[in-house]
Amino acid sequence: MQPDTTLLAFDTSAAHCAAALLLHGTVHTRVEEMSRGQGERLMLLLEELLAAHGLGWGDLDGLGVGTGPGNFTGIRISVSAARGLALGLGKPAVGVSMFETTQHLSGRAQTSVPAPRDQLYVYDPETMGAPILAAPDDLTAAYASATAFPAEDHIRQVALIAAAQLHDAPPAPKPVYVKPPDAAPAREAPPVILP
Repeated sequence: MQPDTTLLAFDTSAAHCAAALLLHGTVHTRVEEMSRGQGERLMLLLEELLAAHGLGWGDLDGLGVGTGPGNFTGIRISVSAARGLALGLGKPAVGVSMFETTQHLSGRAQTSVPAPRDQLYVYDPETMGAPILAAPDDLTAAYASATAFPAEDHIRQVALIAAAQLHDAPPAPKPVYVKPPDAAPAREAPPVILP
């Protein structure tokens, strides 16, 4: 990471709208707890954070974005915002998963993130090719839990990890989906296509 890097990071993959600004080696965070409305609040929160430090969008060297796992819609909100901003600003955007932030915060490779229906997303980079969905048991109890750390700590780590990877960033951040979305099936019959 360059000591003079200015980076804006954000995440909406959980029941919050979180943002962090890395400026002169210090990370400034804002987290608002919310279960809905992240799409309407995110850009305003980012603009407020920039304005509070006398900055505009053009002052950024890059972006960091939380890529999940978590709420499907929340992940789509932040990842699509990061992609759009990166394209519009001509700046790199780095995706950072909650597994990565938990690894940095806990100092452990084996990590878990809460999943719906009292399950866990678990990941051990030493034995797994990709994260899996698991029921809590004695094995998963040994994993470092993302919930052991507040959202402020996670978004701070998104900023720091993204800043360290800024110059090696892939073209666009990718969401971390451990399982496909579980949307309800359509209630209506599909339209009939006429010849």
